[in-house]
Amino acid sequence: MDFPPRPEQGRQQAPPARRQRRAPGRGPARRQPRRRAAPPAPPGRHSETIARVGWAVPWIVFAIAIVAAGGIVFALAMIGLAWIGLAELFRMARRYRPMPLVAFAAAAGLGLAAHYGSQYQMVLVGLATFPLMFAIAAARPARAGVTASMAMTTFGVIWIGLPFAHAVLLRDLPLHGGALVIDVLVGTFITDTAAYAGGRLFGSRRLAPRLSPNKTLEGLAVGFVGGTLALWFAGLYQDWLSGVDALLIGMIVAALAPIGDLFASLVKRDLDVKDTGNVFGPHGGLLDRLDAVLFTVVAGYYLAVALVY
Repeated sequence: MDFPPRPEQGRQQAPPARRQRRAPGRGPARRQPRRRAAPPAPPGRHSETIARVGWAVPWIVFAIAIVAAGGIVFALAMIGLAWIGLAELFRMARRYRPMPLVAFAAAAGLGLAAHYGSQYQMVLVGLATFPLMFAIAAARPARAGVTASMAMTTFGVIWIGLPFAHAVLLRDLPLHGGALVIDVLVGTFITDTAAYAGGRLFGSRRLAPRLSPNKTLEGLAVGFVGGTLALWFAGLYQDWLSGVDALLIGMIVAALAPIGDLFASLVKRDLDVKDTGNVFGPHGGLLDRLDAVLFTVVAGYYLAVALVY
């Protein structure tokens, strides 16, 4: 007798799919969206602050040590810093094919001339740069773009090499050169710090949005007052620096510091870079941190000669 076939043992037939019923007048049932995992929390500012302080402290100790040493030690340190700044600039501007060896030689010559000679010898070093550039440019197999190459090299020597040589001139002033270097550095950095704090607290009107969007007119005003008062306050503890002279030096330093900062911002915008390097770690490159000093140290030297000596 034949029997109808039975389903295989161990298998169960799936029940027919049920259609989802919906109430009359309502749209189709919606699926519940899946919950996405929360993004990881950003690193805290506390660790970033520690990193910044950790990088700043050794450089502050280095600055105090070379200023205290003075002499050839300070001159060689300024030459080394000028080389770092030139290397940063030429790395950003490599499409112009600058001449690093010419610029490095000029920066070293300017620093040594400032220490062992005077501004007269510095002028001779600057003039000697042009025949050297010509010799190197003439020896190149391709002459295309040689004018831009020489222009960028000269720009680096004037913007970076010359100010560091003026720092040597300022430090070598008799009796009070070291104190004057510290005064200019303190006035410059207090101006920058006060401007940053003033901009964060009160800033609403942009100073130069196409160059540095975060700078404000309110920050500029607070920075000017802060830098001026910093140098005036320092003069209270230096009997050789009168209150009027300290106030005048402070005003000029505080006025030039943001110009030096904006000047570097203009160069970086044109070369399409954000930071010039990482020699200062999270603080950026040397030109990021000392851009204002490149302006204020030159003014500080001539103001010291005019007012103090």
